[in-house]
Amino acid sequence: MNYVYLKRLYDKRAELEAKLELHDARYCFGEEEVDDGTDSDLRQRLSEISEEIASLESRPGR
Repeated sequence: MNYVYLKRLYDKRAELEAKLELHDARYCFGEEEVDDGTDSDLRQRLSEISEEIASLESRPGR
């Protein structure tokens, strides 16, 4: 297994989660310009990365 690649995926997922939390916080404070589809893009990318991580982790030989 390529642990370096898996680590990069974990790091990228953490980065995207932080961006999504910031986006959600800005929305809670009433910034109207935040509703531009960014949240759905972030959620989609998080889902893709999480699926890839799960796939890598479930492979035999890990």
